[in-house]
Amino acid sequence: MKKTQIALQIQAAPLGRLPLHGLSVCFDLDGTLVDTAPDLVRVTNEVIAGRGHGRVNYRKARAAVGYGSRRMITDALADVSDMATEKEVDAMQAEFLQRYADSIDQLSRPFAGVEATLTVLRALGAELSVCTNKPGWLARPLLENLGLDRHFIRTVGGDEPPQKKPNSGHIFRTAGHRDPSRIVMVGDSWPDMRAAQNAGVHAILMTYGYTPLPQIRLRAGTRLSRFRDIVPTLLTRYR
Repeated sequence: MKKTQIALQIQAAPLGRLPLHGLSVCFDLDGTLVDTAPDLVRVTNEVIAGRGHGRVNYRKARAAVGYGSRRMITDALADVSDMATEKEVDAMQAEFLQRYADSIDQLSRPFAGVEATLTVLRALGAELSVCTNKPGWLARPLLENLGLDRHFIRTVGGDEPPQKKPNSGHIFRTAGHRDPSRIVMVGDSWPDMRAAQNAGVHAILMTYGYTPLPQIRLRAGTRLSRFRDIVPTLLTRYR
């Protein structure tokens, strides 16, 4: 949708009510807003190098990003038949998180169209939040470093609600209310889509993201390959 068309949508709205007023759009972070895989795979390689292993398969490791750092480490170890103990994996995960925190945006960048689309959604009256399984103490600095934090009214990391995605409560806490008809979840992997199903909210799957599962099995309400297509999709559904 062109800028002139969006401007007309805003002008045609009833006085004091923008086209997406009252709509809460919750975004996943890794693989949806930001391409974090280059840094996450880089740090995985650094950690397993300490046990004498070479680099992981990038494509396979990228697909596991949505399941967290521990999954990336254990997958990497399994690929080389390294039978690390739980205590050893705990130590590797702690090292991973420290290394990652120290260089969180070395290679990570927003996906194409993210900045412009978030700006337009806010102009249309939507409230934007980040619903991520990434720990909040990592998510917020990443958003700040990339200049994206200004778009969001809140960010709720996976370490902050009683249960993280796929639990529906993570979405409701992020949205700030429990009206499923006025919440949309935008994500790229199974935890996002299942959380949306559990919450009864509309789910948008970004097909460029990180998922080891066939996308058809994720049962998204809408599938998009370009971030900028979120605007016309929401205007069609909610105006």
